[in-house]
Amino acid sequence: MHSADGHENEPLKIFYKKFPGHTKGSVFWNYEINTAGEDNSQRWDYSYPIWGYDFSVVGSDENTFPPEPEDGIALGEEFSYSVEIKEGMMHLTFTSDGHETKTFAKNLIVSDYAKRSNIPEQVKTLFVPIGQDGIERQNAYQGEGLFFKLGTYNQTNGKDPKVNKVWCSGAETHGGDLQKQYADGNYAEVWFKSANITIPDDAISNAGYFEANDGLSAKTVYPSEVIPFMNKFKILLGNGIKEENLVGYEHKDFFYTVIDGTRRWVVYKTPNSGITSKNSSNTRTELHEKREWTPEEGGKLTGTCKVMQVSVSGDARVAASYSTVVGQIHSGEGHENEPIKIFYKKFPGQTKGSVFWNYEINTAGDDNSGRWDFSTAVWGNDMSVIGKDKEDYPAEPTDGIELGEEFSYEINVYMGIMYLTFESEGHETKTFTKNLLISEYVSPSDIPDQVKRLFVPIGQNGTERAKAYGGELGYFKQGAYNQTNGKSPDTNRVWCAGAETYGGDITKQYENGCYTEVWFREATVGPGVPNK
Repeated sequence: MHSADGHENEPLKIFYKKFPGHTKGSVFWNYEINTAGEDNSQRWDYSYPIWGYDFSVVGSDENTFPPEPEDGIALGEEFSYSVEIKEGMMHLTFTSDGHETKTFAKNLIVSDYAKRSNIPEQVKTLFVPIGQDGIERQNAYQGEGLFFKLGTYNQTNGKDPKVNKVWCSGAETHGGDLQKQYADGNYAEVWFKSANITIPDDAISNAGYFEANDGLSAKTVYPSEVIPFMNKFKILLGNGIKEENLVGYEHKDFFYTVIDGTRRWVVYKTPNSGITSKNSSNTRTELHEKREWTPEEGGKLTGTCKVMQVSVSGDARVAASYSTVVGQIHSGEGHENEPIKIFYKKFPGQTKGSVFWNYEINTAGDDNSGRWDFSTAVWGNDMSVIGKDKEDYPAEPTDGIELGEEFSYEINVYMGIMYLTFESEGHETKTFTKNLLISEYVSPSDIPDQVKRLFVPIGQNGTERAKAYGGELGYFKQGAYNQTNGKSPDTNRVWCAGAETYGGDITKQYENGCYTEVWFREATVGPGVPNK
């Protein structure tokens, strides 16, 4: 186990060690102190034997080995370990057939070694002679980002033991020739038959560590490796490119992965102006489900995401300005309207934004120009909260969501009923229900006051067909559907944002914050299920 913060020390290393000529070796674990102060050169390990010896048992000279441990583990002999961190305590269990099961507990947030008088005798024997005699900060590893590592971390190297009698082995390396080292036994090899890891959903660490040390940021990991359902979707990118096969596909400007601490995310990025779909004025980098289904047949889409950017340019009087859609259901028949769009919107200069969802009526008759959305707030405001002039922003929502703050949604359509669930740590979980088979808006008297304020003034005052979306094929969409565009607000004060587009130059839009970017770490799609 390794820290990604501070000194980047190691609260746990599990070792296997066997001297040449012995049949049995030792299994032990080391705790490395999280050194107090800025100078980490005085760090040291304290070692605990499991089977056989601890780390401190060494030979009296270069070719004299200590006795073989009676209760040791032979090469090729199986053993297991588990590491559980709970409420600051590290719990270790070691098992092997024919050997006593061993358990240990170590406090990772209160140090045993905060005073020089606490330095163990083992450390005084092994580390103090080489100048490693530090003390630990009182709260040990509290508050630091930790991550597990598993595999083979060879502790034998070719460095001169005169430099350091603990870590410099003086081993044969054949000048770094791997094949020669493999040919004459100068290597380590470990086999694992099973392993599993469970971490909290909110666990992240320091991405800078991985970029500097493990090179993970340079490795190409495709979105389909992070969210495996990509074979069920196609995509439209912000530059108009359409791609049907998303397995092993990425586009570095619009659709790719990043590592944030210990977790990979799929990035959806799109400018204010690019090439749009036939029915929209807005760009998108958005998945389009290949399957189509009716509300009666049902479907379910989930997503865990964080919005990293919305356009900094727009018009505060326009409801769609500064917003993006992160998930929706789209009808594939009739008017091709949208029974749900999930929005994130944040005004410039504010820290918190709003999450809300809109229901668009399935307009009665053949004329769809009177269609409108009814907006429901999840956290923060609904879509109808706008400014009085172009740069007059309403008050920041106290219960809003910040850029970079995670939230999850579930759209579950079962037997014609749409069940919605929204969750975010530190915020109240919100649930909603909407009937997609029976309309609430079949007569002009049913039009909500919100719609009368927002849509009726621009001539959108239609009614909905009685059976709403009943019998119509639809599909899920997920990603970043930018709602901020460059069209004049004089045309439409709901959807035409008047944002800066730099003549469609995508690079300039990205450089100046005129784009939207949404990250997803988890998402699923499948059939609808009974509501819990």
